[in-house]
Amino acid sequence: QVQLVESGGGLVQAGGSLRLSCAVSGGTFSRYIMGWFRQAPGKEREFVSAISRSGGTILSTESVKGRFSISRDNAKNTLFLQMNSLKPEDTAVYYCAADRSAYITRERADYDYWGQGTQVTVSS
Repeated sequence: QVQLVESGGGLVQAGGSLRLSCAVSGGTFSRYIMGWFRQAPGKEREFVSAISRSGGTILSTESVKGRFSISRDNAKNTLFLQMNSLKPEDTAVYYCAADRSAYITRERADYDYWGQGTQVTVSS
């Protein structure tokens, strides 16, 4: 059974940084498209960023471009999200997800496995 466990969330002031990690077990990490999503209170879960199996292709939502950076370490079965210049509107629960298909996607329904999420709170 594939398991995804996020870590690295917390409380940070606006302008600060956090680095999220997602450890994957029970599957072949290098075969998965990996993505980060977030869900703010009262809102739907939204796409943040995704990375191809090799790490050569990245998709990101417009609001995080230039501030967030997704990466992966296939040798350590771990996905990362480096978040800089954080804003209060980035406050949300952040989820990592794994997609078994061959094509990178921003569609939530395409992802097969999900973590439990980690809370990120940005104070103004």
